[in-house]
Amino acid sequence: MTPELRQLRHFVAVAEELHFGRAAERLHMTQPPLSQSIAGLEELLGAPLFLRNRRQVALTAPGHALLPEARRILDDAARLPDLVRRVAGGEAGRLTLAFVSTADYSVLPAILQRYRAAFPAVALVLREATSDVQADELLHDRIDAGFVIPPLPGKMDSAIDYIKLLEEPLILCAPAGLDALRRAGPVSLRELPPLPLVIFPRAVAPSLHDAILGCFRAAGITPVIGQEAIQMQTIVSLVSGGMGLALVPQSVSNLMRAGVEYRALVEPTPLAETGLAWRRDNPSPVLGGFLDLIRKN
Repeated sequence: MTPELRQLRHFVAVAEELHFGRAAERLHMTQPPLSQSIAGLEELLGAPLFLRNRRQVALTAPGHALLPEARRILDDAARLPDLVRRVAGGEAGRLTLAFVSTADYSVLPAILQRYRAAFPAVALVLREATSDVQADELLHDRIDAGFVIPPLPGKMDSAIDYIKLLEEPLILCAPAGLDALRRAGPVSLRELPPLPLVIFPRAVAPSLHDAILGCFRAAGITPVIGQEAIQMQTIVSLVSGGMGLALVPQSVSNLMRAGVEYRALVEPTPLAETGLAWRRDNPSPVLGGFLDLIRKN
């Protein structure tokens, strides 16, 4: 058996008034049922809470120990309706998001800033993960939504909704000091020395991988893949270390790194897409609030 909220309210009123009559008036009840309620609470807890005589009422040591805990429990209970209302309205709760590394340099920071300003009571959990990993996380309800590079596996079409957030051209990421970079402006792939290519593994981002190789094929070049990396900052670091060159989405140029230069290409380049994916049947009000914010952008 545990105390009822009603009993705790009665106890706090008597403890604060130290007078059963005044406490009964405060609680809009008569004194006999109040006395019975306190007696029942003492029996339930197995200790006297008040010293009573004709002159005064005083708290016992167990009563002194119970008072702050009873106040805390009552305060928590009073907040429950507001908490439930805010969770039901998507204003409180937990939102778990995953993101590909390219989103970290483009759409993610501004969206998170807007969301934190609009929903400060929501606990955000962020995970960096490749699109293929996110697909599995979504199907198993381990994340609420993910910033991905499409397409996701076709088998997910019936379960996943998707919205495009950004399209941007691919640009060159090359070691600083190459002869082809001595003049300003866009450069041609044909002007570059035959350095190895640093690229995403195809299994991780097939559309981006194929788009990059397609740029070279259109220019009549067959690149040699020297290194593969799943994180954009790793690709840029490898280029900085002289391990080769890369084609990256334009927003990656926000990642400044010594020994690296970014340039637009003379050749036409496909657009790299970033979007948001989520389970169509996810009923989370918090996710609903996040999606509303995205759609209003």
